[in-house]
Amino acid sequence: MSSSTAERSTRDAEHVEASPTLLQRLILPRRADPMAVRALYVDEYSATARRVWPPAGSAARRPNDVDVEVTFSSPSARRVRTLSRTSVRIPADTEVSFASYFNAFPASYWQRWSTLRTIHLRLALEGAGRLDVYRSKADATQVHAHGELFESPGHHELDLELGLDAFEDGGWYWFDLTTDDSELVVHSGGWYAPHAAPGRAAVTIGMPTFNRPTDCVATLRAIGEDPLVRSAITAVVIPDQGASKVVDQDGFAEAKAGLDGRLRIIDQPNIGGSGGYARVMYEALENTDCEQILYMDDDIVLEPDSILRAVAFSRYARDPMLVGGQMLQSQSRSRLHAWGEVVDRHRMRWAPAPNTEYDHDFAQQPLRQTAWLHRRADVDYNAWWMCLIPRAVAEDVGMPLPLFIKWDDVEYGLRAGAAGYPTATVPGVGIWHMSFADKDDATDWQAYFHLRNRLVGAALHSPDEVPRTMLADSFKHALKHAMTMEYSTLALQEMAILDFLDGPETLVAKLPTALGEVRERCADFTDGQVVPSRELPLPTRNQLAVQGMLKPPTNPLTIGATLLKRLTHQLRPADARTHRRPQLNLAAQDARWFVLSQLDGVTVSTSDGRGVTYRKRDPEAFRAMLARSAELHWRLAREFPRMRRRYRAAMPELTSRQGWKQVFGS
Repeated sequence: MSSSTAERSTRDAEHVEASPTLLQRLILPRRADPMAVRALYVDEYSATARRVWPPAGSAARRPNDVDVEVTFSSPSARRVRTLSRTSVRIPADTEVSFASYFNAFPASYWQRWSTLRTIHLRLALEGAGRLDVYRSKADATQVHAHGELFESPGHHELDLELGLDAFEDGGWYWFDLTTDDSELVVHSGGWYAPHAAPGRAAVTIGMPTFNRPTDCVATLRAIGEDPLVRSAITAVVIPDQGASKVVDQDGFAEAKAGLDGRLRIIDQPNIGGSGGYARVMYEALENTDCEQILYMDDDIVLEPDSILRAVAFSRYARDPMLVGGQMLQSQSRSRLHAWGEVVDRHRMRWAPAPNTEYDHDFAQQPLRQTAWLHRRADVDYNAWWMCLIPRAVAEDVGMPLPLFIKWDDVEYGLRAGAAGYPTATVPGVGIWHMSFADKDDATDWQAYFHLRNRLVGAALHSPDEVPRTMLADSFKHALKHAMTMEYSTLALQEMAILDFLDGPETLVAKLPTALGEVRERCADFTDGQVVPSRELPLPTRNQLAVQGMLKPPTNPLTIGATLLKRLTHQLRPADARTHRRPQLNLAAQDARWFVLSQLDGVTVSTSDGRGVTYRKRDPEAFRAMLARSAELHWRLAREFPRMRRRYRAAMPELTSRQGWKQVFGS
């Protein structure tokens, strides 16, 4: 180790020892962040209006609900000025609230899962002004917890003790600052524990990557730039499975230097996300003394403090548990994808946790104005865009399943939960990631992995000997794909069922080959190929024709009549001319079953805007593939109890370190 590296490591260690009880730093937006993103850090609004929650007649209202007043806001006359990521200047005659995603303290999660019974709010201030501390209840009622006036313009060091005994069902802490005729500077601040955390902050971060070197290097740079974050890290492991290598990317040398020898790049063939994450866990357990393993995607934008928060939550947890981060949308950075997710074990589908919603925009509905955000949400798993797994859990539960992609994170969360290790998705621990609304992964080549791995998940975790609900749901979607001319998706689902029925041994055997086989099968169908619309003939119908087709059937009678009519259409000969020139070009959001099922040839744009797929109705394919799907689902129902026993018996070997070592060696 060089002398400069040794000096830097010593400074990092001293920095950590100086703040052994930090739970959550006060962090500020970057000066270049747009206004919508600032809303994640500060609420620069003053209260002027109110409403009643839940509103009468809403789906959120229950018979015993009481009316709760929820604050609405209007813009403040002046805005705060960020001095650094941890300091801010508040102008005169300004009121600002830190009731924000990254700076409010999610007290209910800490009360539920941690050993702490009190916390401390510490602030280093300069100037005159007023501090008000608030807490909320699970129904979003706000309670004033502390008020303090600073009349002298000097330096002020605050240390307020706050209880964690009133948040059983939900609630947050936050603080507001108000100035009169002079400014106030917050030099630093944060939420602290009253005593040092047990164990060590010693995390191995793992990011499997596949041809995303630019994003990966940006994340490495963000990790290495902050000394407090860097000092908590034992190693950063990058299994590089792509052709475009991280080490060849501009800026890699600087990013590597910032990590002081902690970075390990491992070149390996593309064995999917599960193969990459398994390699991270293997290296962490075999070759480091880390206490925590933190999974992150390679294409995220990182808020580095999320690493510290996840590690702190893990160290103060009553018992070992998984700590999940939330996903904000990189295309619209003030929007949160999901608050937390659960799994319906009968249908084997994930869904938002009860009393939560997908796609929440903090710029439009801040924390104080959104009642459901104040209720604690308990989850079954956390996706691996960011998820911390304690070493003790990994050693007991084992490695990820060799699923390539899809369901590996869900299955691991269910497996850990069954072993007594719950998951908490913690607000304020977050990264930015591309929205899933911009992916067609339910119908493109990933459809194979969705269904095969969903079946594996059912075999391992469904309470049903025969998962009839899941099989009925699967066949319903097969019918939908057939009616919307997604023959490539049907073909992939057929492959998925057959490979599942071949048994657990094929999971490992297909790791290096499944992707190629799936893409090759997709190429057999025009609906499985994405092409620019400019390369295809113009549609025969005017786009105004689409408007009359978009009204959906709305009641069981009209739905049944429409379905019968569309099924009849599927059996008639197709107009051959529509296979040379499409009738219409449909936007992705308009490609509904009741629209597509009345056409013979249509181009449909992809969700990410890369191009279109050309769907051509084929009555023979419709009959043959739907009949084959029915036969396979019937076979699944007959053979599932036997497959369930086989997959459960194979689980120890599939998730063993020795089994994965053989995969890596080959």
